[in-house]
Amino acid sequence: MPHFYPAHLKDLPYRGKLSYALRFGTEPRAANLGAPEAVDLVAAQLLRAGREQGFAIVVYCLMPDHAHLVIDGERDDSNCLAFIKAAKQYSGYYYKQRYQRQLWQRYGYERVIRNYMERALTIRYVLANPVRAGLVADPRRYYGLGSQKHTIEELMELSEYSNAYLLD
Repeated sequence: MPHFYPAHLKDLPYRGKLSYALRFGTEPRAANLGAPEAVDLVAAQLLRAGREQGFAIVVYCLMPDHAHLVIDGERDDSNCLAFIKAAKQYSGYYYKQRYQRQLWQRYGYERVIRNYMERALTIRYVLANPVRAGLVADPRRYYGLGSQKHTIEELMELSEYSNAYLLD
């Protein structure tokens, strides 16, 4: 039976100085990113893809079975679809070389971040992910959180993070 996967938006060029929220799931939703060594390997390849494709990684959260990213296009030719392809290809290749299994599911989700408020709320959501999952009580304690541009403390301030905002 065919499975429905959301198509990319036909009218959106996915190019330029735009911000995106991305989510990738591991295959088959296994805890592939549970070890610090796996997190380091994947984070390095995400950063590599960002440099090559003209994106800054504002925040990433590598959960055991999925990843969240907020990225900013830094050039007029920054291409989100090319970033997604490179990020998953690089990290998946090196992960498979080391662990002999596939890292990512084929499809993921992307969303354009339209304004400052949506950006702050998205960053707050990403920071709260390991807390909601019960992995840590404070995002600063989660090994899989990082940023190319900010400290976790700065991101918490930028997004006005508080445990009072945790979602069920």
